[in-house]
Amino acid sequence: MFRGASLGLSAYVWGPAPVLCQYFHDQKIDFTGKKVLELGSGTGLVGILAALLGGYVTLTDVPETLKQIEYNVDANIPATSKHRSNVRALYWGTDHHDYPSDFDFILGSDIVYSPSQFPSLVETLLHCCNENTTVLFSTNMPARMGAQDFHEQVIPRSFNSKLVYTNGVISIYKMSKKSAR
Repeated sequence: MFRGASLGLSAYVWGPAPVLCQYFHDQKIDFTGKKVLELGSGTGLVGILAALLGGYVTLTDVPETLKQIEYNVDANIPATSKHRSNVRALYWGTDHHDYPSDFDFILGSDIVYSPSQFPSLVETLLHCCNENTTVLFSTNMPARMGAQDFHEQVIPRSFNSKLVYTNGVISIYKMSKKSAR
């Protein structure tokens, strides 16, 4: 684990991250050759696994967490596969225009926790997705204020959304951008 910075909540592997990783395994999700964007990477666990499973992954978070993510990428991805990972800053709703709209997958683990951030998160998703992008979010539903409203009311305005897994605490939603009409 990277040390030497005040990382706050980003320094921990929260429950939804390993649950989403297990979901990749159980569902045999094939990231081989796919373009993947991880939002709010924190420690980078989810994005690192996607890279180890063959994806070309951009792990993103706020600038103060990037050294931790880079450290974890260096510690966990073999040198022969490092070219498939990229760590970059991303402020939702602000600099998402610096990113393409051609990702095959967008991943997020425990990033739906602040209702004030929901509009910026949706704006970023709308920009970075196309109609073929698969979005997978894992969330600790009881612990996150507004998470249920986000998945059941906010997201359905612009995305098709389906609850694909729950253990009663952590839920995984699979989403895709609705067709423009």
